[in-house]
Amino acid sequence: MAEIPTPVATTASVIHALYAARSAAEQPRPYLGWSELGHPCERYLWLRWRWVAHEQIPGRLARLFDTGHREEARVLDDLRGAGVTVWDRNDDGRQFGVASVGGHLRGHCDAVALGLPEAPKTPHVVDVKTINTKRFDELLKKGMRALYPKYWAQAQGYMGGLQLERALFIFVCKDDDRIHCERVEFDLVEYQRLQARAEGIVRSAEPPPRINTDPAWFECKFCTFHPVCHGQQVAEVNCRTCAHSTAVPEDDENRGRWVCELERVVLDEATQRDGCNGHRFIPILLERVAEQVGAVDEPGGNAAVSYRLADGSTFTNGYPPHFTSREIRVGAAAPQMLGDAQLQALKAEHPGARLVSAAPAGVAA
Repeated sequence: MAEIPTPVATTASVIHALYAARSAAEQPRPYLGWSELGHPCERYLWLRWRWVAHEQIPGRLARLFDTGHREEARVLDDLRGAGVTVWDRNDDGRQFGVASVGGHLRGHCDAVALGLPEAPKTPHVVDVKTINTKRFDELLKKGMRALYPKYWAQAQGYMGGLQLERALFIFVCKDDDRIHCERVEFDLVEYQRLQARAEGIVRSAEPPPRINTDPAWFECKFCTFHPVCHGQQVAEVNCRTCAHSTAVPEDDENRGRWVCELERVVLDEATQRDGCNGHRFIPILLERVAEQVGAVDEPGGNAAVSYRLADGSTFTNGYPPHFTSREIRVGAAAPQMLGDAQLQALKAEHPGARLVSAAPAGVAA
């Protein structure tokens, strides 16, 4: 009797694929989040905020995140059932949000509560987290600030933005449903330090130094941006990876504005995501691929930027017949192609040709 073949697709795999597809379709958020500001690596924060790479989350993990979000609503309902007054929406029906640094630093808390048993008369920022048994047991021993500095920073941001003095972080163990509640006191000095950290990231035209130069360092090894930061993967092409775009941190209306110094226009979010043919990589983003060696003015005030590869050959990021940024992103899979004299001559002979693959047959009209 023939064996029953193992199915290529199972119900579980289909469900996980659904979540993976949903995650892949999500756009990176347009602001620097308080939920991330406590991350140990400032370079990570800058790369994330600049949309250097799109994080790919496996379906199982994406579904796990969704489970955590669903637990938030359950815990808030539990608080209400226990007689606590809970506000989880503003008058306009949206989450409580905070914004500063011209709108480039933002955050949204789960709720504000009044009537908690620990301090019935003090309003608290409330945030709900789900963690596994191992981390839960560590939390009981070390406390939130030591184990989860990002959450502690997040608490400071929400309290400072909402002008509250206390926060309550509720941790639910996803394995056995234990609950641990930790109250946090507002620390003005730390709030100001974190604000200054965010402002430094927003004002920086280039990424801050790496947290470690060793690609095998534990905080780097599994980082979303490891292929760009420590490898030769080229950043994605959008306005935020372009040398012409500038964040405006002095916007009194907290709109998180970006301007294009080349076109002299304010960039809306959709335009930022698309980029344009005038895109020129922030040179340091190509440092793992090639060394910048010069620049030449082009029509319209743009500049073609030249780079030298490790073998001594050169290529230029510019309008055709030079390589556009999108072509460089493709060609970085085989960097030597970018410096190939025959390929460059072919592009010069056929101005409409473009590099679409890192394979030798990758030039198409």
